[in-house]
Amino acid sequence: MTAQLFDLAAEKLESSTDMDRLAARGTLRIALKEAGLDADKLTVPQLRAVFERLMPKELDARGVNDATRTCQSLMDEIARSADSLDDDSSTSPDDVFKRLGGG
Repeated sequence: MTAQLFDLAAEKLESSTDMDRLAARGTLRIALKEAGLDADKLTVPQLRAVFERLMPKELDARGVNDATRTCQSLMDEIARSADSLDDDSSTSPDDVFKRLGGG
């Protein structure tokens, strides 16, 4: 996945909380940095771990009610939406063959 997953997660976070765009993106970046992850190379399993382990604390700190449930709900929605994201930027042989229908 590319940065599209980060953008999707930030948009869902913004729409599900009282955070504005800047706050949602910043909060997500803080959690990713704490996890040692790069927003440009983020995968759904990595994002799920962040939303399970780190984001509840970040959302609590920002006054989001029932942060744990909010994170679970958000991650379920993100995972469903992420299926529609296309990543045509990878040049690994496996990814190229998948795009060509050979894998």
